[in-house]
Amino acid sequence: MPDQRPRPIAIALAGLLSLAVAMGIGRFAFTPLLPMMLHDGTVDLAGASGLATANYLGYWIGAVACTLQPALWRRWGRPPLRHTVAVRTGLVATVLLTLGMALPLPALWPLWRGLAGMASALVFVYVAGWCLARLAVLGAPALAGLIFVGPGLGIAASGLAASAMVAWGVHAATGWAVFALLAAGLTAIAWPQLRGTVGAPAAAQTGDAPPPRGAVPVLALAYGLAGFGYIVTATFLPVIARQMLPGSVWLDLFWPLFGLGVAGGALLTLRLPVHWDRRTLLMGCYAMQASGILLGVWLPSLWGFAVGSLLLGLPFTAITLFAVQEVRRLRPHDASALIGLLTAAFGLGQIAGPPLVAALLARSATPAVGFAQSLEVAAAALLAGLLMYGWLLRRDHRQGVR
Repeated sequence: MPDQRPRPIAIALAGLLSLAVAMGIGRFAFTPLLPMMLHDGTVDLAGASGLATANYLGYWIGAVACTLQPALWRRWGRPPLRHTVAVRTGLVATVLLTLGMALPLPALWPLWRGLAGMASALVFVYVAGWCLARLAVLGAPALAGLIFVGPGLGIAASGLAASAMVAWGVHAATGWAVFALLAAGLTAIAWPQLRGTVGAPAAAQTGDAPPPRGAVPVLALAYGLAGFGYIVTATFLPVIARQMLPGSVWLDLFWPLFGLGVAGGALLTLRLPVHWDRRTLLMGCYAMQASGILLGVWLPSLWGFAVGSLLLGLPFTAITLFAVQEVRRLRPHDASALIGLLTAAFGLGQIAGPPLVAALLARSATPAVGFAQSLEVAAAALLAGLLMYGWLLRRDHRQGVR
């Protein structure tokens, strides 16, 4: 009888496509479309900050729900939500909510963006937990990095498409409809593989030892600072570039370049030795992102923004992968709830970003000054997170804890 088990590469590609839809489109299509919305007059910078905050608040709510739902289902005497059901639900919601942004109903846009954030968190938490567990069962854990190529490809594709639409004079509403169609196509390709239970290796069936004291809160706080650190650039990069490089023909290519960096960084993780401490790698990633952010402030030129976009993008999903792998080291049996906790912390960091930008813009003489101050605060947050990982490493080494 032929082996009916799915191939590991098929599982990894299904995760890649799912994250391309949920993260690359569901969360980040707003960034390349924002200049088009500003040009159309359908939103101003204050309104854009509000829409971004709604999306990040929804992401946080979705992450908290993912953290709490296993305990709630057990309390009600029901089995927890199946991972693949959650992923499929989130993907369908992402398609419909992206399409909703094409409708001339601006009063509902904050709701659509909030719900899209919830759908993104649902897909991320459950597809990460499902894919990593399935790949472990199939003996191919090294393919985990391939899953996190998805957001970068989604960001690059949506960014290049938006650049073309800007050149053709397309309205933002059409852009949202195009992205909804793209999300539907990618969902259809991934759909057949999104089935089956998580499963777990035999060694993980007996439960987990408690993690070292304080490891989870410090890890969550440091990961939350990563959410705050990148979000200013990830939300406003095309707008910031227009403020600092007015008239440049390359303005709309910085965001796709960021996306290509995200995809390339995820691919590079496939080559990293599995025994390297993930906290050390996270420290390097935070330093790289902080450098990329500050380049845009201290060297506001074509090359400064280009190299800065790459430095911001390369470690973007690598940070997520390394954090998830650290979670699975601390709690290998069932990591979904702890992944949800970290995702919620990340979401809180994101929520804080757009209001900070709005406040600094309101108090600054020019938008360029306000954006520069926002980016400096974001870089400082990443450096603080770097120090927290360093503290964890030093403490565990002193105590002989791995």
